[in-house]
Amino acid sequence: MLKESATIFRRLMIFSDLCLVGGAFFLAYYVRNRDEVLSPIGQLSWFLILFVALWGFSLYFSGMYASFRLKKMSEVSLIIYQAAWFSFFTFAGLCYALRIAHISRLFVLFAFVYAALFLLTEKMVLVQFFRGLRKKGFNYKNILIVGTGERARHFIQWIDNNKEFGLKIIGLIAADKNSVGDNVAGHEIIGTFGDIPAIQRQNALDSVLFAVPYTLFDKIEDPVRYLETVGVKIDIALDHFSHRLTSARQTEFCGVPLLTFESTPERLLPLLIKRLFDIVLSGIALVLLAPALAVVALLIKTTSRGPAFFIQERGSLNGRTFKLCKFRTMAADAESRLEELQALNEMKGPAFKVKNDPRITRIGKFLRKLSIDELPQLWNVFKGDMSLVGPRPPLIDEVAQYDDWHRRRLSMRPGITCLWQVNGRNKITDFAQWAKLDLEYIDNWSLWLDLKILLKTIPVVLFGIGAK
Repeated sequence: MLKESATIFRRLMIFSDLCLVGGAFFLAYYVRNRDEVLSPIGQLSWFLILFVALWGFSLYFSGMYASFRLKKMSEVSLIIYQAAWFSFFTFAGLCYALRIAHISRLFVLFAFVYAALFLLTEKMVLVQFFRGLRKKGFNYKNILIVGTGERARHFIQWIDNNKEFGLKIIGLIAADKNSVGDNVAGHEIIGTFGDIPAIQRQNALDSVLFAVPYTLFDKIEDPVRYLETVGVKIDIALDHFSHRLTSARQTEFCGVPLLTFESTPERLLPLLIKRLFDIVLSGIALVLLAPALAVVALLIKTTSRGPAFFIQERGSLNGRTFKLCKFRTMAADAESRLEELQALNEMKGPAFKVKNDPRITRIGKFLRKLSIDELPQLWNVFKGDMSLVGPRPPLIDEVAQYDDWHRRRLSMRPGITCLWQVNGRNKITDFAQWAKLDLEYIDNWSLWLDLKILLKTIPVVLFGIGAK
């Protein structure tokens, strides 16, 4: 019954969300039509359909309609925020690609903002309403906890302290039959592994949580098969490995469930938004800056011997390599003279930085001061070799000198700007400090962090902060 109710509730929520998104469209049209003349609403039916479809797709694949019971309001807000960004940039990209210019930009902005506010308000009301019901004993689920150790006690404490999530422990299961009748953290041990079928038949049981050490996994196979047969939800705690840098998630490969540990963000929708953001911004920048880039290339060619562009193999995602493109700022024989300058290296560790490098040309010094030499990397971003924001791509021979922990900075796509760029740049003389900034970025990555780094990069570039 609870499963059927959850399905009905999910469908009602989807329908309600789509209605709210449609309502946001009409409210935005009404508000903006008072201040500017918009196209007749009938001519904007294509926008309404696309608008509602984009929101529905984004919310669904962001996980909004997965189990709602244990979601925190912060998680719900983040899903709405991500869906808003994805929908908005997808719509903007389609308008740009299809050359749709007759639709009011403020109308579009108002529609997306209203939709996000409507959805956020609705979810806040629903969360508070259902949590209030559960605290009063309604809409709860009965759960049996298998295990009595530290992990089991952790779950028991959390459930007892969060009544609003509507979970009711009917008892505990222990491996030792002599423990039956004992009390653990305020709950009675009502049986052993072999008693689970009988307990299930005698009680309304919605789910069973196995929180046992892996040494007892061979003991739980029969109970798990029984519960699977009768259709009871099964959860198995798999936090048996100590991991400080990675997060664990359940995945599947060839039909086999896996426990995956990852130290890099694996949120598909935000990463997709990041990639779309890279494509749109780099594409627009390349088109707008094309005349200026041509002038810079011509100046380099006419003021020093050698090509206008400097192409170099760099390290990329998880050990891949790519050809990085920059404006040439050094003499044509700069690579062959690197060895003789190693004694002047100011960077401690596997990186090379020299103040007043004698290989830099006169115009090269100016280009580096304003980071103009980095602009051709927009092509690398557009192709997908790089991102706008990410750890700077290292030289191949530098990667060969990395300590093990340094290599984790290669676990995310390299970028044009990064925390190192806006927090010291060339004032940092220890590669370990540089690498720590990159790992801080990887561990705390979000679309909002990317935006903050991009905004901080602007004054760094304009005023040549830290440039050499």
